[in-house]
Amino acid sequence: MRFPVAVKAAAFDLDGTLLDTLPDIAEAAQRMLTDLGQPATATENVRCYIGGGLPRLTKRLLTGQMDGEPPAAEFERALDLFKRHYRATLTQHTRAFPGVEEGLRLFARSGLKLACVTNKAESFTLPLLAATGLRGFFDLVVAGDTLPSQKPDPLPLLYCAQQFGAQPCELLVIGDSANDVLAARAAGCPAFCVPYGYSAGDVRELDCDAIVTDLVEAARLITPIRS
Repeated sequence: MRFPVAVKAAAFDLDGTLLDTLPDIAEAAQRMLTDLGQPATATENVRCYIGGGLPRLTKRLLTGQMDGEPPAAEFERALDLFKRHYRATLTQHTRAFPGVEEGLRLFARSGLKLACVTNKAESFTLPLLAATGLRGFFDLVVAGDTLPSQKPDPLPLLYCAQQFGAQPCELLVIGDSANDVLAARAAGCPAFCVPYGYSAGDVRELDCDAIVTDLVEAARLITPIRS
């Protein structure tokens, strides 16, 4: 790929890209496990489990496996507990990562349309964006329950491109994990990765077009397509 990348819009992942949500998610996870009479898990395990939405995170916590499937009744009870505890911890310690606000300002000043695309449910996503002061940057928010499919399915990104009147190749995706890159590749979008997020592996092993230190650096690698 040649730089700067010419784009009309950009789609940003939430957890691990825009916001450091790990402390509040980990606290809710520990409270859930305590309620279930299960031993606590390491915060680093929770970090690796983030990315597929709360249902998938709950299953991973119960089984200790990335694709494990616990008994249905146990899962439903655990998910209800997790949601209740996460509502209580949601904004206690969550903060934007360094460079996020400045980077979003640079993207906005360039005239690009901006979207937040996350697998987190809307009932958690919107309060988080509001509490951290980021909601106003986004023309569109696509949560995990907005559409029938979520990342790594390309549908959320194709939806963003359609809403913004852009071709998929004109929509830059910025995330921290394989889900973001797989969705971008399936949709035909360019993809940047940040190295500070919650990827289960090394982001250098992902098929992204650039690894950027923060969103400020990302903004310097793009040029807007003028209509």
